[in-house]
Amino acid sequence: MSSTAGLVIPCKAAVSWEAGKPLVMEQVEVAPPQTMEVRIKIKYTSLCHTDLYFWEAKGQAPLFPRIFGHEAAGIVESVGEGVSDLQTGDHVLPVFTGECKECAHCKSEESNMCDLLRINTDRGVMLTDGKSRFSIDGKPINHFLGTSTFSEYTVVHSGCLAKINPLAPLDRVCILSCGISTGLGATLNVAKPKKGSSVAIFGLGAVGLAAAEGARIAGASRIIGIDLNPNRFEEAKKFGVTEFINPKDHDRPVQQVIADMTDGGVDRSVECTGHIEAMVSAFECVHDGWGVAVLVGVPNKDAVFMTKPINLLNERTIKGTFFGNYKPRTDLPSVVEMYMNKKLELEKFITHRVSFSDINRAFELMLRGEGVRCIINMEE
Repeated sequence: MSSTAGLVIPCKAAVSWEAGKPLVMEQVEVAPPQTMEVRIKIKYTSLCHTDLYFWEAKGQAPLFPRIFGHEAAGIVESVGEGVSDLQTGDHVLPVFTGECKECAHCKSEESNMCDLLRINTDRGVMLTDGKSRFSIDGKPINHFLGTSTFSEYTVVHSGCLAKINPLAPLDRVCILSCGISTGLGATLNVAKPKKGSSVAIFGLGAVGLAAAEGARIAGASRIIGIDLNPNRFEEAKKFGVTEFINPKDHDRPVQQVIADMTDGGVDRSVECTGHIEAMVSAFECVHDGWGVAVLVGVPNKDAVFMTKPINLLNERTIKGTFFGNYKPRTDLPSVVEMYMNKKLELEKFITHRVSFSDINRAFELMLRGEGVRCIINMEE
């Protein structure tokens, strides 16, 4: 056991006190892990658009003060009662969704939507006892997505930690705990393009580029990137994107443009924007008879889209995915190995690096739409 096991650990955390205001570096106290919990030392974290969305408090009940962060890599400091598959010193990726291995979803080969540990954006406390493990002067600070990685130490449910190869560089594989795996898995696990096939990617942010990387790995011969921001096109070439469409350049629906370019439609499409128009386009641009469209982007919960049933009857398929259909504990270690075996390229996703003390710069970069992923070094 570590020398700090069972003790409260004082450490630095970037606390969000109110919506849209810069994070404040505070001294917080992190309580020991309780039953089925693990306390980890975060080594590297990165900023994902989900952090930004909830920091801006858009469209949901705001919960402040809060410690954001959910895309990270760390090392186990101590484990709580009942944790048998992790120990001090293990290298782990904390994940915003979990795998209890007991529920119907976890026992199903087809699902990764764990009943117990599925993503919950409203909860600011731990499942075990409904309390926070973070406090400042005795006052609790809310958790975020069960991870709260913008803290030097954090407490996570053991079912939300993927134990990974200790040789994997944490400053790179940290980005696999959310967005990159989501896009990569949407292509490899759900769309499943065949070698030599054509794939359309809607939205060339981090998730869309990861979907393109999946298409490149699968051996797609044509990867068509669709985005309203042409500044993203040059960067996307590194991820195997071969052709580009800016819908603003055309006076007809983009699905018609794609159908004309591809003799009737692409074999697969992956939608990564969450915009309804893009979802319809992504479905209607796939080829009849065998085309498959995969929806990844998260729309407003009340959003509705319409398409003609004949599009389905003509043997087009539409699918949804959550976290790329990866089961966090079972599958993420093998995604790390894809990187270690040089099949998956991660370096090209990392466009900026900042120290923990400069974390607000990562928010500024994302607000300006600059770069893909910004790595935050917790020890600087």
